[in-house]
Amino acid sequence: MLFHSSLRKELARSFGATLVVLFTIVLTMLLIRTLGMASKGSVNPEEIMLVLGYTVLGRMPTILTLALFISIVSTLSRMYRDSEMIIWFSGGRSLGGFVGPLLRFAWPVLLVIFLMVMFVWPWANQQTEELRQRFETRGDLQRVQPGQFQESSSGRRVYFIDKDTVEGKEGRNVFISSVDNRGVETIISAAAGRIETIDEIPYLMLNQGQRLEIQPGSLEMRLSEFQEYGAQIGGSSRLTQGRGDLNAVNSWDLIAEPSASRLGELGWRLGVALSAFNLVLLALAATISNPRAGKSGNLMFTLFAFIVYFNFLNFGQRWVATGQMSLASMLLLIHGSVAIFSLIWLYKRHYNLDLRHLMLRLIQPLTRKGAST
Repeated sequence: MLFHSSLRKELARSFGATLVVLFTIVLTMLLIRTLGMASKGSVNPEEIMLVLGYTVLGRMPTILTLALFISIVSTLSRMYRDSEMIIWFSGGRSLGGFVGPLLRFAWPVLLVIFLMVMFVWPWANQQTEELRQRFETRGDLQRVQPGQFQESSSGRRVYFIDKDTVEGKEGRNVFISSVDNRGVETIISAAAGRIETIDEIPYLMLNQGQRLEIQPGSLEMRLSEFQEYGAQIGGSSRLTQGRGDLNAVNSWDLIAEPSASRLGELGWRLGVALSAFNLVLLALAATISNPRAGKSGNLMFTLFAFIVYFNFLNFGQRWVATGQMSLASMLLLIHGSVAIFSLIWLYKRHYNLDLRHLMLRLIQPLTRKGAST
């Protein structure tokens, strides 16, 4: 039919354009964030694009949800603004008649959002975490670029190497400044240094240098010279089996071991998929023609509703993780209430009901019974 085909074509054009814009914005923001992490030594500079790809892939469910919501609101706003909705209403179409075409257009996107948030999201987080751990297990000396000061992974040491070999195992003119748990500052300088692995733990062996130790809160200093000095510069070379981050745990594992924190993460993932469906209904029910608000009125409402809704997803995850609410209760409270609110709003606009008069009609028989008794 002309109505269904024209509506879906316009929704597809709007969704494609919105998705490209949102993807570009998110990609730029994540690129800046990843570059900042690489400059701090948290990410291997050679793996920036790989980390960026995994991070963007994990954010795709949120991007798709927002793009779908904006595309529906912008399309309906344009139809109201150009009086196209009036033509369809005059031809026998009602607001409820838009539910079918919208869902036919949205269901592939909703399915992709569900699959990505349940399976791709934890996989992408797991891959990113493995890249970070692999880089953290490298020696601090290996991460230092010649001629640059570099902070260690623990944040308590600063390294400087004037020159190093091609293999990255030896360096010349080494400088190390460190602070221990007691606040004692130690400054070490050596003519050369090499990396040795003892019991799978990397050590920096320094030759022909000096060690200056400064006690905190006093002027006391201790200077010593050494021919060879060893300092641990990293943890075990074995990759740690994850830090237990729930966002990197497979969804099937969350279901198999339903602890409170795991159910909270599972509720967040299910909530993203349910929110995408509810936002489709909310977009149809809430989009109206308001000439005073201008073209950006509905867009501002879209962004505000999206932000509020996703903040409630985080609240729900916290409620379930802390045991304040069960998973089913949280899903019914947040997503069930939004779905019921959207359907009531859509029902009111579909039949053009005045809620004030409707409430008076419902209360009037009750008041008559009370007066007769």
